[in-house]
Amino acid sequence: MKPIVALVGRPNVGKSTLFNRLTRTRDALVDDFPGVTRDRNYGDAEWDEVPFTVVDTGGFAGQVDDSFADAIRQQVFQAIEDADAVIMMMDGKYGLSPFDRDIVDRLRDAGKTVFYVVNKIDGPEQENALVDFYRLGLEKVYPLSAEHRYGLVDLLDALVKTFPPSTDAPRDEIKIAVVGRPNVGKSSLINRLIGQPRHLVSDIPGTTRDAVDSVLTHHGQQYRLIDTAGIRRKGKVSQKLEKFSIMKALRSLDRCDVALILIDASEGITDQDISVAGYAYDRGCGCIFLLNKWDLVEKDHRTVKAYNERLHMEAKFLTFAPVMTISALTGQRLQRIFQLVKEVYEQYAARIPTGRVNRILEQAMKDNEPSLHRGRRIKFYYATQASSQPPTFILFVNYPEAVHFSYRRYLLNQIRSAAGLDKTPVRLLLRQRSGRLEFKDTPAQREKRRAEKKHRTPSKRR
Repeated sequence: MKPIVALVGRPNVGKSTLFNRLTRTRDALVDDFPGVTRDRNYGDAEWDEVPFTVVDTGGFAGQVDDSFADAIRQQVFQAIEDADAVIMMMDGKYGLSPFDRDIVDRLRDAGKTVFYVVNKIDGPEQENALVDFYRLGLEKVYPLSAEHRYGLVDLLDALVKTFPPSTDAPRDEIKIAVVGRPNVGKSSLINRLIGQPRHLVSDIPGTTRDAVDSVLTHHGQQYRLIDTAGIRRKGKVSQKLEKFSIMKALRSLDRCDVALILIDASEGITDQDISVAGYAYDRGCGCIFLLNKWDLVEKDHRTVKAYNERLHMEAKFLTFAPVMTISALTGQRLQRIFQLVKEVYEQYAARIPTGRVNRILEQAMKDNEPSLHRGRRIKFYYATQASSQPPTFILFVNYPEAVHFSYRRYLLNQIRSAAGLDKTPVRLLLRQRSGRLEFKDTPAQREKRRAEKKHRTPSKRR
């Protein structure tokens, strides 16, 4: 496994800024308001061709009225325990804090390799501020500006020298985003799947703010689980922080392979559930509906069928998406999720040979010929799969704008059925003819055309 580096410190010292700098992303929310980060956020980083994992954590000492302060501290302790090295960040503008001494004492007891960093030092003229921090009894303090990169090279050079040489080959992973309305159980589900309380869980909507990644291996396959903030209607979103959280939740759909659309079955299927499903469909990722809190639903022999019918009626655009009933609280059917995700991903990443695609479409047009356009037959000349994730097919045709949506849907369904793509989105693009290849008529079709020509009424001569 790659070395793990945990970023710890009190609130608002710049941990998330450094996390974004090291991972070269903007995955961590950054704001002047203390306590933005709550969960542990994992990201990939590399320095001098040495890869490692960075863990962003919440502020060690939350505000007095912060109901999540104790839970955040537990998350910090767990991150320190799992880490191979720790970067403890302090604030060079604010100065030394009593909370800094508490964290230093905790790190000394942990026995980890620790790099003590004073952030917000923008240049050599500000390094006099380091003197105060040596009162903590530290041998080495690194000046740093996470925002402007000052001191970053020296810190990272020293950090990677402590890592053991890695011999593990990179492993392909399936990226899964867990999305849904607020308070439907997204964090509880991920905690259950990874087997530890990685994410804060509360009845208070909006507990999760970042799109937080967790990596685990199940039956030899590596998965990256992305917990996201609850997605509410635009009209109900007022705070700036929540707007950024929802934007990050939507961006997580752009980088995932499969979206787990979580629905609170005890409350029924709502319009916002369908809106969230629409966001996933628009971004072209594989989708699975999970009806959570199934243990709270009063059931009979028709309950599951009724939910499925209602769901596919409301979300007609996702009729290919499998539906599963689960309970994140009790663990009901959770281990089946990985098998279903793997099935969806295999179809999502499938490549169909060009010859097979053309045979499928040739047979489809034998069974149901395309219509006429201004007295001329619509002809499909050639087809190929342009890309996967999702499978995207291009059909070259003489009149692409004249192909009726019903016939387009017919061809799409034929590809789904013949190629075994019943659990993944499939895209079908029509392009103007480009080449001379053409599907040949069968003898029966040629005979039909001769009969039509023979019985055609001759035009009157003048």
